[in-house]
Amino acid sequence: MAVHFVLLLFFVLNGADGSRIVGGRDAPPHSRPYMASLQFRGGHNCGGVLVREDFVLTAAHCEISRPYKVVVGVDSLSGNESTKQEFTTVRSIPHPNYDGHANDIMLLKLNRKANLTSEVQLISLMRRRVTRTSRCITTGWGDIGDNNTLPSTLQEVNVTIITQRSCRRRWGMVPITGSMICGTGSSVFQGFCSGDSGGPLVCDGETAGVVSFSGQRCGDPRTPDVYTRISSFREWITTVLNNNKENYDKQ
Repeated sequence: MAVHFVLLLFFVLNGADGSRIVGGRDAPPHSRPYMASLQFRGGHNCGGVLVREDFVLTAAHCEISRPYKVVVGVDSLSGNESTKQEFTTVRSIPHPNYDGHANDIMLLKLNRKANLTSEVQLISLMRRRVTRTSRCITTGWGDIGDNNTLPSTLQEVNVTIITQRSCRRRWGMVPITGSMICGTGSSVFQGFCSGDSGGPLVCDGETAGVVSFSGQRCGDPRTPDVYTRISSFREWITTVLNNNKENYDKQ
């Protein structure tokens, strides 16, 4: 079974990089102030969220060999909004046990602190496990048509959490571990895909997951979207943040 390991395998399968939302809708302007766009060579590559003024949380498969430009505080990536803040990454810290499939999570240190405003905010990390009753969305600036159609503004789509048992059954031979969350859209062919990689699964106002991989066709419920489970990595995230405070208090 083909797997959308969004950036890497997806590039091979579909000639695209990143992950994208299909079947979604325009997010209300600046309603997701934690969202970050990771950009390389002038284009959007992955999503992420601001978890500290100088740190963005994203997926390990988004790691590249050069620094990212990180943009926060915008609704449209093509406009010149006065609320925009731009940064450069100075350190990439993927999870040490990332193996190209599991533990798909990474922290990026920025070259300076973000200025928190109404359009630029931190998001809290979920401590508990999400359930099927959680109210969840995922957001991103990726392709909205599964055909390299880019949106003019940030997109979002509702996510329904499904059980690990159901997810494992649908994925078959692909391992679904306890540190992953599976979800589907409310109808067929709704979900994430290329360009949304590293973006958040937000449940009940907290970030619960990181966009990791999906099937060969975006939003196909036969191969549910898979997110890295934040609650499984809170201790690692906290340790990384605490160990990377150099120059932070002096900025």
